[in-house]
Amino acid sequence: MLVGSAVRRVAIVGGVRIPFARAHGAYSSVGNREMLTAVLRALVVRFGLQGLRLGEVAAGAVIKHPRDYNLTRECALSCGLDARTPAFDLQRACGTGLEAALAIGNKIALGQIDAGIAGGTDTISDPPIAYPRPYQQLLLASYRGRTLGARLRPWLRLRPSHFAPELPAVAEPRTGLSMGASAESMAQHWQITRAAQDRLALDSHMRAAAAWREGFYQDLVEPFLGLQIDNNIRPDTSMTKLAQLRASFNAHAGTLTAGNSTPLTDGASAVLLAAESWAERHKLPVLAYLRYGKAWAVDFATGREGLLMAPAYAVAAMLNDAQLGLQDFDYYEIHEAFAAQVLCTLAAWESREFCREQLGLDAPLGTIDRARLNVKGGSVAIGHPFAATGTRIVGTLAKLLAQDPAAKRGMVSVCTAGGMGVTAILEK
Repeated sequence: MLVGSAVRRVAIVGGVRIPFARAHGAYSSVGNREMLTAVLRALVVRFGLQGLRLGEVAAGAVIKHPRDYNLTRECALSCGLDARTPAFDLQRACGTGLEAALAIGNKIALGQIDAGIAGGTDTISDPPIAYPRPYQQLLLASYRGRTLGARLRPWLRLRPSHFAPELPAVAEPRTGLSMGASAESMAQHWQITRAAQDRLALDSHMRAAAAWREGFYQDLVEPFLGLQIDNNIRPDTSMTKLAQLRASFNAHAGTLTAGNSTPLTDGASAVLLAAESWAERHKLPVLAYLRYGKAWAVDFATGREGLLMAPAYAVAAMLNDAQLGLQDFDYYEIHEAFAAQVLCTLAAWESREFCREQLGLDAPLGTIDRARLNVKGGSVAIGHPFAATGTRIVGTLAKLLAQDPAAKRGMVSVCTAGGMGVTAILEK
């Protein structure tokens, strides 16, 4: 052990996020620093942490400006915590928030710290815009010039093409495919129909809308820049409306649409984690405990496996760690990068061939009760600021477990770019 002689339980005290907003809309005037600071500040106020020195703050962003190289520390300095609270950035694509929670949780479990905050933020509306490398080299050559002539000479190479910006793209460098195109291929492999995807998307919207109406998100979401609720939720959608949308990634045989895929989203979220003794000293409730976590990766670049199938493996390995079955959960929170991705994962767990040949199991993991899946809505409806989704889910699931006297545990599954997945188990 790095510090302690026994592993401590990791308590989830609570979570806060700002409303998730469709890109280039409500949050187009701000960036990651403003959003993450707002979330951290709200968490500090909600749990009375003003002036306290916490053990650590961990967060990150997938789309990040070079100026934000120390993003989390800068936000921690502005949120009301003692300025001596250390902080660090990390990034595991869409699994960043959950990975941050596991990192903080491990430090608490080992006794390195007593309490910490994990979070994530992402913006599509404020991306870093780069220019072609020849233009960069021209600028640097001019900067290095020791005389006026040496500084001016590189500018003779200036061309109109140098001013064509290079925007961030949600595409895999090794395949050149967008995440949507990869998910479309997965849907075809697993024979996931358009109707099944639309049904899952409809459920996501209806459940999210109902959760807002009943007040479930009232204490989990802090209004920001005039936005009170997630603005992608469509309570008036229907199977008929979803069926009218065009395919997004394959015009001829595609099944993925804007309606059954996650929208590009801006937002931030965070959770407060602690040792039980710390929570007791500060008279803070414990909603649930972070008990297990697992990360996995698949060989997607060779075509041997679908880009977003890693959670199917990670969950199986995590269940083995915990000595649990797939059905031993009261709630399942599976990130809806695309409705197809969720359905492919469920199909894999139900497949005798996949579980035998890929997971090395004697029998399929089996089915789950779909009534327990993303019961307060998922990413298709709520939105998906890449790094913020993991801690959004942890905060939501912890509250679900705390509110349900009969519930014992819940599962979290998040797929990510790069053919990876991050999973976790929360227990009462």
